[in-house]
Amino acid sequence: MILKTRIIAVFLLILAFIIGYYDYASKPFKLGLDLNGGTHLVYKADVSKILPGEVDDSMNALRDVIERRVNVFGVSEPIVLIERGGFLDSKEVQEKLIVELPGVTNVEEAVKNIGQTPFLDFRILTVADQKAIEDLKLEGEAQLTEINKRLKDTGLTGRMLDKAQLVFDPNTNQPIVSLNFTSEGRIFFADITKKNIGNVIGIFLDGNPISMPVVRDEIRDGKAQISGSFDVKSAQELVRNLNYGALPVPIELISTQTIGASLGQSAVQGGVRAGITAFIIIAIFLLIWYRLPGIVAIVSLGVYTVIMLALFKLIPVTLTAAGIAGFILSIGMAVDANILIFERMKEELARGRGIWDAMHEGFARAWLSIRDSNTSSIITGLILYYFGSTSVVTGFALVFLMGVVVSMFTAITASRLFLYALAPKGSTKFSRFLVGNGFTKLTQIK
Repeated sequence: MILKTRIIAVFLLILAFIIGYYDYASKPFKLGLDLNGGTHLVYKADVSKILPGEVDDSMNALRDVIERRVNVFGVSEPIVLIERGGFLDSKEVQEKLIVELPGVTNVEEAVKNIGQTPFLDFRILTVADQKAIEDLKLEGEAQLTEINKRLKDTGLTGRMLDKAQLVFDPNTNQPIVSLNFTSEGRIFFADITKKNIGNVIGIFLDGNPISMPVVRDEIRDGKAQISGSFDVKSAQELVRNLNYGALPVPIELISTQTIGASLGQSAVQGGVRAGITAFIIIAIFLLIWYRLPGIVAIVSLGVYTVIMLALFKLIPVTLTAAGIAGFILSIGMAVDANILIFERMKEELARGRGIWDAMHEGFARAWLSIRDSNTSSIITGLILYYFGSTSVVTGFALVFLMGVVVSMFTAITASRLFLYALAPKGSTKFSRFLVGNGFTKLTQIK
């Protein structure tokens, strides 16, 4: 039994070192904006044409669209947040969108990653207005200005777009962009076309007219087509942009900020130094106070650290300064379970139990306390992660949660295996001192 336990312990230790080697030799850690540098963009959303009760839903939809849009370009772990603010003496509330792109330090590249995300809307030009414009006999820019003045918003926008597709005209073989609306948009579009037969329904992309068809009949199936001077490539690009970025509200870039990696490197180096220092101090304390169990705890703590670093890459976890702080804090918490076990062992040894009995009973008695304390920590971490409104809070909570779960595993599994493998066979005075802790005299077994 002892031999099998020792083999398992050695195997686990070797496995930990293999994982650790792979961990450091393979792909680098993913670092957040505050550690890796990147670009911070602030967009202002124009919600002036959105009903007050629909602003929140529209902003949430905007955030989701931009997030999908950025992910398409492969930006690592973008952060897209909604911010609402205004002046104290003003009734106007500004809706803003915050976009953080880690690793992208070129502002032009960042804006390109967001892309020319289109805002699609439909506007009506009545027959009466068309005749009035013709009577004015305007030309060129003056005519366009007059048309824009008379166009009426329908309220139908890209928010109600379900899908865009590239199709081809069967007669001319020219590319056409086909639009399919959502159930809400289908009803809306049917009502608009029913009330505007004979009128022009203009399809506008980012405020520019791209198609001005005349409504001949009511369209009930929620389908429309954009035809124009498209080639296949431009039509494909338009379809892609509409599918990934049909914005519910138009946005305007109002602020950019580039965060250099120098501050991030300083924070990473400081975090690594703090982690190593914490590990060394804890190891010295464990070695002096707990002796052989202390050595086991140090090895277990090393396994814990290796597993955590491996998980950071395998999941992967985007590390921020708050995440590193959570990891360093979890190192101290990882020792807590070991200390509970060793103190229970000490009590059992003081009652006169043998070494093996004391170890078994110590683990059994400590488990309930470990389970309850870690459960409360997990609940706290889940609350922080779920309700955290910023990446600082959620980053800390995620690493903290991972640390608690992994520390439970290493304490109950790794520490027990190593301790059983290294435990003295006899129950002499020296062996009892070796597995005890502190300098309190333990009762000899009779």
